[in-house]
Parts: sequence; C-alpha cells; structure tokens
Amino acid sequence: MFRTVRSARTTALTALCCAAVFPGLVGCGVFSEVGSELGSAAEEVQSDLEDAAREVLTEGQLFTGTKTLDVDGASVHVSCSGTPSDGRPVVVLMAGMGDGLDTLEGLQETLAEDERVCSYDRLGEGESDQPEGRQSIDDAGRTLTVVLEDVAGDGPVVLVGHSLGGLIAARYAPDHQDRVSGLVLLDATSPTMIDDISDVIPESATGEGAEVRAQNMAIFEGENPEAIVIDSDPEVRSAGDVPVEVVQHGVPYLGEIAEYGDDLERVWSEGQEKWLALSDRSRLSTAEGSGHYIHVDEPDVAVDAVRRVVDEAAA
Repeated sequence: MFRTVRSARTTALTALCCAAVFPGLVGCGVFSEVGSELGSAAEEVQSDLEDAAREVLTEGQLFTGTKTLDVDGASVHVSCSGTPSDGRPVVVLMAGMGDGLDTLEGLQETLAEDERVCSYDRLGEGESDQPEGRQSIDDAGRTLTVVLEDVAGDGPVVLVGHSLGGLIAARYAPDHQDRVSGLVLLDATSPTMIDDISDVIPESATGEGAEVRAQNMAIFEGENPEAIVIDSDPEVRSAGDVPVEVVQHGVPYLGEIAEYGDDLERVWSEGQEKWLALSDRSRLSTAEGSGHYIHVDEPDVAVDAVRRVVDEAAA
C-alpha cells in the first residue's frame, strides 16, 4: 500500500457470482421420482433432505458463492469457490486497502479450478460493514480469525495478501502457526513503511513531495476506508517453518514522484526483503511486468506462487 497524489484504482473487476459447486444436491430429479412413486411420506423425506442439503451448503467449509458472517455484530462479506480436498490447505485471499474482494476475482476463479479458495472484505471495504471506530492490525486479525474458523474450521490455510492485506497476513501468521501453513505476499506493505516515507521525504519538503508525505501519514494514522491505524514495526517475527513467497513489482510506479521517487522505490524494495524473515523457507521474486497489482498485471505469476506454496504446505 502506497498512495501518490496522482494514484487511482486501475482495475474495475466484476463482482463474484454465486455459482453452486453441488448443482445436483438440492432438489435433484431422483427426489421427485421417489415422491411421485411413494406419495406424501416420500415427499416429506424429500423436503427434509433438501433442507439438510441447504444447511450443509451454508456451512463455511462447504459453502460456495457469497454470504455474510457476523463479527461482533458487524457483517463481513465472504466468497468461496472450489472443492475442499483432504490434505490441501484452504487458500484465503486478502485484498489491499481501498479494494474489495472483487479485485481478486480472476485469481480466485483460476485457483479454484484445483483448490478450495475463499476471500473476504475487511470492515470498511467492499460489501462489509463500516467499522464503529478506529481499528488496529490486531482488530483486523480478529476478523480474519472468524473468517478462517468459518471457511476452514480447524484445517490449515494459506494466506495470500496483496498490499495491506499482505501486511495483515504477515503479522497474523506468527501468532497462528497452528493454522497458517503458508504465505504469499503480493507487493505487501512494508513493516516499516511509514518510517521509510518519513526518512525519504522530510517535513521540510514542499510541492508534490509534501503532499505525498501528508497523504500517507494521514492514511497510516487511520484516515482510510478501514479506519485502521498502521504502525511501523521493524521486528518481523517468525511464522514457523512454512513456505513463504514474497513477490514484488517490477515496473516502477513511485519514480514519477519528483525528487523522491527513486528513493521511495528503493525503500519499498528493502521492505519486501524484510518479510523474508518470516521463515527460513522464504523466497523473494520480482514480477518484471507488473506494477502494484501483480495479480492483475501478471496473473500467472501470482497463480504460480500460490500453487507452489500450497503444494509445499500440503507436502
């Protein structure tokens, strides 16, 4: 996550549709045939079975489509696709600040061909409720826990986070090593981003540099859609011996900021390297043809990174 004066959301993807993975489970033809042959008793059985099937489909671990979860009285929008598989972790996608889960639609659709994949809107984003007040990274983690309990139960998950979603995932994993079996960070916000900006752009800056500094300071202090306060923390704690893929952008987009752009690109890259401390099995790569939205600019790069981590986690 980084905002420039000229920055704008560059993608507008359609919302996820609600397609059922079990199209023949509810109201299938065999129930109707039994009902016609055995009369009202069979019709009651049919009704009970249909009700039971609907109940199964709304449980997170088998749910496909979109729904809302209650998190301390607030509604959180969740989407799931793909079929659960024994021994395979559930992939959970986490969007960046200012983005809903719709920005991850293409990535989710592709991964769901082989994996169980879910995504969600954090409070203040997409179709989820607004937060009641300021949030912390820990608050975002508590929301994530509710989502994971619903979509994965006690099973393992691989967290895939873009921008701020990556920072939240990286901060969450060390405290939940029993659940998080792998991480993919797509141009994740640096653990020291606010300090890095302050170091590069001094308070004495004028013009565009001053605007960029003030804008980002306000964002990190909670003036953002999620009302989330993002503190710098140079300590990157271990998430255990799990596979971690850190993918950074290769097409410079901060360099357009007069006077300070090159240094901002440098500290962003240094921030990506800091995330390697999450695990001894961390790898850093560069999406050479991508700006900040790697999963949009080079979806194959994002898909391959997720599949590698899922395969290693499953093994």
